Amino acid sequence: MKEELSRELANSPLGQASDYPTHYDPSLLFGIERADNRALIGIVPESGRAAKEESRGVGEARILPFEGEDEWHAFELSWLNARGKPRVGVARFSVPASSPRLIESKSWKLYLNSFNQTRLDDTQQLLVMLKNDLSNVAGAPVTVKVFGVDDDALMPRRLPGECIDGVDISIDDYTPNAEMLSTDDEIVEETLHSHLLKSNCPVTGQPDWGSVMIRYRGPRLDRGSLLRYLVGYRQQQDFHEHCVERIFVELMAQARPERLLVMARYLRRGGLDISPWRGSPGERPPESLRLMRQ
Repeated sequence: MKEELSRELANSPLGQASDYPTHYDPSLLFGIERADNRALIGIVPESGRAAKEESRGVGEARILPFEGEDEWHAFELSWLNARGKPRVGVARFSVPASSPRLIESKSWKLYLNSFNQTRLDDTQQLLVMLKNDLSNVAGAPVTVKVFGVDDDALMPRRLPGECIDGVDISIDDYTPNAEMLSTDDEIVEETLHSHLLKSNCPVTGQPDWGSVMIRYRGPRLDRGSLLRYLVGYRQQQDFHEHCVERIFVELMAQARPERLLVMARYLRRGGLDISPWRGSPGERPPESLRLMRQ
């Protein structure tokens, strides 16, 4: 399975020298199958080829242990109006977790740059093109909004809940280890967050910095063990989306909460930030927010 993932990533734009096109080219987008990586953390369809194919399409929504979305912000979005005058904006995209493919971030950046010298009639034409192209690659409907660069919707906010970064712990293991998670018998409903999340690109090794919020109802999580577990991702090489799914799956298995939501807000790189969330059925994240570091 790991060899299959390596071959797939070898064909992606990540880690390769790339020309930056300036005219519209949707072929630049590169999709990566979610099912292969999910199998590594035990999320697999029923046996059989038919079930495998179902897991790569809309049927996957019926076998996933979570709901969720990958929310992206694009801060380097520009195009030309019909008279050749540049326009700029900030785009927000939401890719459903049930889509069979995620979209590789460098290919996304190259694709967005291809609008730089492209003349469009109006913003509505841009929205239609973005939605159609991204949905085709993801294999599911992608929602798109474009904001003005001074829109109040883009103002930074704080994560809800209590920050656990002040817990005094010693750490000597920087690999994710769910066995270190511990709980007590008291049933609580609380929201915790940490700004110490860090993982690394699985191709280039570049660091990905972020914050993570965990909202749950169930046996109380020991905060020291939770912080050690989250810091364990510091040397992990994986995509943002896969890290969040692993955190969700391992918290469910080790802590056994009644309800759980995991949301990460990663810092932007290459003009893009990625903020995945995964939740138990019916769970929803706070209204879309952007952190100061994003």
